[in-house]
Parts: sequence; structure tokens; C-alpha cells
Amino acid sequence: MNSFLPQVLEGLRLTHDVVALVRAIGEGKGKQDLFKERAPEILENLRQVAIIESTESSNRLEGITLPRTAIERLVRRNEPPRAENRSEGEIAGYRNVLNLIHEQHEHMDFTPNLVLQLHRDLFTFTGIGTAGRWKPSDNLITERAPDGTTVVRFTPVPAWRTPAAMDELHARFAQAGESEVDGLILLALYVLDFLCVHPFADGNGRMARLLTVLLLYREDYEVARYISLERLIERTKASYYETLHRASQGWHEAAHDPMPWVAYFLGVVKAAYDEFARDAGSLRDGRGAKTELVRQAIDQMLGDFSISELHQRCPSVGWDMLRHVVRQERDAGRLEATGRGRGARWRRVAGGAGDGNAGKTGERG
Repeated sequence: MNSFLPQVLEGLRLTHDVVALVRAIGEGKGKQDLFKERAPEILENLRQVAIIESTESSNRLEGITLPRTAIERLVRRNEPPRAENRSEGEIAGYRNVLNLIHEQHEHMDFTPNLVLQLHRDLFTFTGIGTAGRWKPSDNLITERAPDGTTVVRFTPVPAWRTPAAMDELHARFAQAGESEVDGLILLALYVLDFLCVHPFADGNGRMARLLTVLLLYREDYEVARYISLERLIERTKASYYETLHRASQGWHEAAHDPMPWVAYFLGVVKAAYDEFARDAGSLRDGRGAKTELVRQAIDQMLGDFSISELHQRCPSVGWDMLRHVVRQERDAGRLEATGRGRGARWRRVAGGAGDGNAGKTGERG
């Protein structure tokens, strides 16, 4: 809504850095089909890892945590959550909505009703009374100060105005699509305004990140299928919250400057495309692809790791193949065991034979 008013859109200051980010993301988008044709099995591996990381990170940003084994069970094996465990219900709800967006985005009409439906689905397993409904009472965006006091960071749109505000936001967003402003920037502005409206009693942050994935698909940016935007946001969460705060100052009066948030948002999308190009481009299809996939996963491990943790990095590789490659790396002097039997853990050997292979990709955590 307010970010799409003429005085705000016309006053956007597109710095050289922002223009460069848009251009770089466009180049990444141009390579999507090339990578999709290279190695479908490898991309399927990236997809499986991304959906786990996205579900885990987006919920962890809201203080919802579970052991990785439980997340694996809920997300990869698609098991139902235990009725008495609300955290499992929250994780499973996010999993379902994210999968739905990945699979059905082409058939979704982006309206306020769709936003309500996705919010309802997000809380399918928790049974909260406000699921799929605009907030029934006013809410505040706060943070806890070092001395323990609560500080109000932003006052969203009041509850009584929320339905009309969401209708206006979607109408202005659609109208702005006919302007000369780049679609990526409009997408960032939508997310900013959504969070300033803060239309739900719970789940606003998670909904904003899910809608980001959906809106990227609508602009033909598919990177979120293979790289977790939520993980990248979690890694930079201080900047995430700070740029949202800066960009929202003066929002109610349409006197705000959205560009700090826009620049941050574009930086996350560019980082995702850089990671996608690195991970997909450094792997080859055909004979030896799985071996290389495991070796790349080893390069990305931080500290000691188990075979099970390695398998989480490359779920499309069978256990026997995984152990075979680990033994190869051990025999080549690139890995060493730090235990025996079922509790064995492994670590990379610094300066080991062929250790230069570790420099092919960066760490993904």
C-alpha cells in the first residue's frame, strides 16, 4: 500500500549498487534453464536439502526449534506431527505450504484470499483460532532491550483497518506491475508493506518469507526451489531486522525510504543465485556425478561430522555409495576418523593429499 503510492515510487533512489544487484540477479535467472538441463538428479538433491533448510531456518527465526532428526522425519519423510507437540505442528505446516507453493505456484491467483488460505494451511496442525483470519486485535513489533525492558520498534496497521489495507496493498501492487519499476523491487516493496500491515495475530514473518518464494516464482525466478532463502536470511538476521526497521520509519505517512530493505532483499536473492551457480555449475552429470556430489558435501561440512550428517547433505546418494566415497577420501589422506563403530565421526585433514579440492566451493553451513 504505502510503498506503492506515487510519491514513494517516484522517489526511489536506485543507486549503482542496487542496479548492479538487479542486473546480476537477471544474469542468474538467465542461467536457470542451463543448470536445470545439466543434471536433474543433482538438482533434485539441492531441492531436498533446500526445503529442509528453509523450513528449519524460517521457524528458527521465530524461536521454533526442533532437533535435526525430527525435522528430517517431518520434512523429508513427510510424516505427520505428533498431536501434543506444537513445534512439530508449526514445522509440518510450513513444510506443507512451501511444498504447495513449489508445486502449484503457476495456478495461484495472488489475492488477499490466497494469503488467508496459505495462513490457514500454515497452522493446520496447531488448531489456533486465528488461522486463516486477519488479526482480531492490534499488535506491536517489539524487541527486548539489554536491560530486559520491551521496546516498541513499529506500530502496524490497526486490526479494524487490516482487511481494507490488504485489499489496497494487492490492488496497488498489481497496478504497480504496469509501471517501469523492476519487478524485483516491487516484490521487495510488497514484502515490506505486508510486514508493516502485520495482518495476522501470529505467523507474519513466516508468511512474508513464503510469499517471497511465491512472488519470485511469479517473476520466473526459481532459485528458491534449490537454495534456501530462509537460511540466507537467518545468517544475516541482524541486517534483516535492521533494514526492515529503517525502511519502515515514516511508513504510515508514506514518508519512509524503502531502499535499505530493497538493497538487503536483492542482496539475499543475488547470494542465492551465486550459491546455486556454484553448487550446480561445479557438479557434472553422468559417470562420477554422485562421487563428486559427496566430495562437495564433505568440503562444506564444518568440523567433525557423522555419516548421517553427510547424508543430509546429499540425500539422493545411497548409504553404500556414501560410505564408499568416505573410505576413498580416507585412503587418499583427505579424511580421518575420530571414533569407531556407529559413533564414528570424520574430519577433513588440513593439507592432506588432494586437499585443494576443498577450495572448489564455499561453506553453506
